[in-house]
Amino acid sequence: MDSVFATGVAAAAPEASDRLKRLRLRCWRRGTREMDLILGPYADGPLGELDPDALDEFERLIEAEDQDLYRWVSAQAAPPPDLAPAVLRIRAHLGVG
Repeated sequence: MDSVFATGVAAAAPEASDRLKRLRLRCWRRGTREMDLILGPYADGPLGELDPDALDEFERLIEAEDQDLYRWVSAQAAPPPDLAPAVLRIRAHLGVG
C-alpha cells in the first residue's frame, strides 16, 4: 500500500513541475517585450507558490491578448472579475497599486 501511495505522489510532482515550466516559458515568450518583462519575473518568483486553483486562474489569464493584459496590469482598464485576483497578485509583485 505504501509503495502505491509513494508512486502516486512521485508521479504528481513531475506533472506539477512540468506545468510550472510550461507556464514560465509562456510568460517569458509572450510576443511583446513589455509583457515578457512583466510576466517573466512573476513566473520566476511567486508563480511557484500559488495553489492549484490560483494556477488555473493564472493560466486562464495568460490566454488573453498581450494588449489586454498590459492594460489590466497597468490599471488602464479593469480586468474581467474572474481574472481580477490574478491581476492583483501580479500588480502586488510589481509594486503597482
